[in-house]
Amino acid sequence: MGECLPVPDVLAYLAGRWHVHRTARDFAGGDEGREGRFEGTTVFSPLDGGGLLHHESGTFTWQGVPRPAERTLRFLPDDAPGTADVRFADGRPFHDLDLTTGHWVADHPCSADLYRGEFTAYDADHWRTVWRVRGPAKDLLLTTDYTRAPDA
Repeated sequence: MGECLPVPDVLAYLAGRWHVHRTARDFAGGDEGREGRFEGTTVFSPLDGGGLLHHESGTFTWQGVPRPAERTLRFLPDDAPGTADVRFADGRPFHDLDLTTGHWVADHPCSADLYRGEFTAYDADHWRTVWRVRGPAKDLLLTTDYTRAPDA
């Protein structure tokens, strides 16, 4: 994947169903790290009152053991046109998201750890997030590729 795609309206861009492939590397045990993967689907569906409900579900495999996994987030319209305020399912703030240039970096402090997310839109059907998590409790690299699912 190469250059970024400017996205004038992040909520319109994300709406729909995406195939998800994520690698998770945990470096806490040494330089080589341990690696896991997630395969599944993310659906961005309309929320009452505006915004999108993000629901991800699939299988997370860690050290050869597959487990079902899911998470829910809320992507709400933010103050600037075309941007989003991303929140956890319970309403707590997570990060902001502005892909008007096709690229965005967001920070999320979690206790003494810092999550730094880099978001890149490549084209109408592909985008990526890379989260680097560092602190006393964590040393992780999470890379997620999203591919738009064809209409069913």
